[in-house]
Amino acid sequence: MPTKSAKNLRARRALGTAIKRMRGQKGLSQEALASACGLHRTYVGGIERGERNVSIDNIERISIALGCTVAELLTEER
Repeated sequence: MPTKSAKNLRARRALGTAIKRMRGQKGLSQEALASACGLHRTYVGGIERGERNVSIDNIERISIALGCTVAELLTEER
């Protein structure tokens, strides 16, 4: 059975992959997405790589910038 931290890392990577995929579909760079949601480009990059434990508030900011719901980001197929 995976440890709690291993599960968290999988969730972070899945979220990051969903954000990266949706960002690509919209034709946005990391910098453009970061600007649209008021975050730093390196922070967005860290989220996409699964390195950041992103808050629900920032997930919502990203979803608004991408024109989707939080649920869509969290249920994006891998």
